[in-house]
Amino acid sequence: MFERISGSLLDPDALYAKNIGLFHNPELRGLNLVMGFTGFADAGHVVRQITDELLDTLDSERVAVFDADQLMDYRSRRPHVTFVEDHLQDYQPPTLALYRLVDGLGKPFLFLAGFEPDLQWERFARAVVQIVEALDVNLVTWIHSIPMPVPHTRPVGVTVHGNRPELIEGISSWKPTVEVPAAVGHVLELRLTDAGRNVAGYVIHVPHYLAEAEYPTAAVAGLEYLGAATSLMLPTDRLRESGREVGRQIAEQIEASEEVQQVVSRLEARYDEKAEGTVRRSLLANENDELPDGDALGAAVEAYLARENPAS
Repeated sequence: MFERISGSLLDPDALYAKNIGLFHNPELRGLNLVMGFTGFADAGHVVRQITDELLDTLDSERVAVFDADQLMDYRSRRPHVTFVEDHLQDYQPPTLALYRLVDGLGKPFLFLAGFEPDLQWERFARAVVQIVEALDVNLVTWIHSIPMPVPHTRPVGVTVHGNRPELIEGISSWKPTVEVPAAVGHVLELRLTDAGRNVAGYVIHVPHYLAEAEYPTAAVAGLEYLGAATSLMLPTDRLRESGREVGRQIAEQIEASEEVQQVVSRLEARYDEKAEGTVRRSLLANENDELPDGDALGAAVEAYLARENPAS
């Protein structure tokens, strides 16, 4: 049962409703929190795939629900409804909620997922910081993806940022100073850092020519990085299988086009030239610095697309 939303319009408490019994359960204290928001870039539909996979395959329970009417511009992102002959059904209201999930080894963690708010970012950030402090969250990790001029034939790259050096140093080799369009996750990271909370963000690099398609391989990489950072066993089997099928389809399309082959070859040459001699640490390595078969993750060696707005 959720408590009633009440309070000042600017009060963060009035932005979400709690599952009272669960929110105040001591077992929720000190867990790790994973965050992902759809609506910003999401190249390869990485965040959406990760969200679907976690909520579809793991035991879950809602801890809190945010008020979509206060956070979303419905006219810019209209929800879907189905028209069946002479009536409407299956209206899909936007959802942004905090969940308690249990990983493959029975370890609980928190998951904040749903649409990226269009409105009231600072108020939303205060609400999230408030929740993090109330639940004494151990580590906050969040993920999004961007299009990059990299080939799909090389390991998926990542850029890591935050205030936990052991989760950042040696993982990403791309450390520029660059102005980029902000996402609500960036604001949350800044406000959580200001509040003295542990936070790390992962940006998955998706080949720009696959950015509009569903690219499961990038979602698998994202889950692996999140799992390694939080010591969670997150599900990847279904996405791996989907990735193999998508890989076969990509190979067939490339084989049918000499022009596409040339594009991919040029990207491979640039990638290999930049990566030559680069040594990176991986959170996924074992004690012998060896990676599980098929799980090697390459360096983030390319800058954002040469555009004014890489999210476009």
